Amino acid sequence: MLTIGRLLTAPAIGYLVVQHQTAWAFGLFALSCVTDLLDGYIARKYRLQTVVGSVLDPMADKALMMTLASCLAVSGDIPLFAAVAILGRDALLGLSALVIRYRSLPPPKTFARYWDFSLPSAEVHPTQISKYNTFLQMLYLGTSLMYPAVYASLDPQVADLASSGLTALGYIVTTTTVLSGLSYVFSTNAVKIVANKQN
Repeated sequence: MLTIGRLLTAPAIGYLVVQHQTAWAFGLFALSCVTDLLDGYIARKYRLQTVVGSVLDPMADKALMMTLASCLAVSGDIPLFAAVAILGRDALLGLSALVIRYRSLPPPKTFARYWDFSLPSAEVHPTQISKYNTFLQMLYLGTSLMYPAVYASLDPQVADLASSGLTALGYIVTTTTVLSGLSYVFSTNAVKIVANKQN
């Protein structure tokens, strides 16, 4: 339920950003980040990990990051190269997931069976750098969202230092985003085929 909730909040956050409702957008974004951590903790502690969850959880993260990155890039709050890295990586991973799902699904490969998650065919395991990257993206996008609202109240020297720090964080996130995408390409453990012919 927490994962579904995060999926549903992504378009709401995008709408709030476009409407310049920064405080509400940030509050909802922070709530989504907290529920992401809580969801993972509960799944690990009570051994509730499922194949479906291994797919939906990163899907919710991608929906949130792609929505916020797009809106912040359009408003000029993050540089285009950072947004392109985030959107490009997640789009390519999303397309790869669709292909893997099709190839690993036992026959008959029908449209209904393709979207029937009671027939799991592959399990996704986030790489270590991908976990770090998700945290850094949350930090970067959340800070970029709130920064324009607090900039005017900062001392000029503090504001300049904060701007430099945020710029540096943008370069770091862009780098980890690219490396995270490459880690899925070269990792032998990121995707595990679990389908069997009895399905």
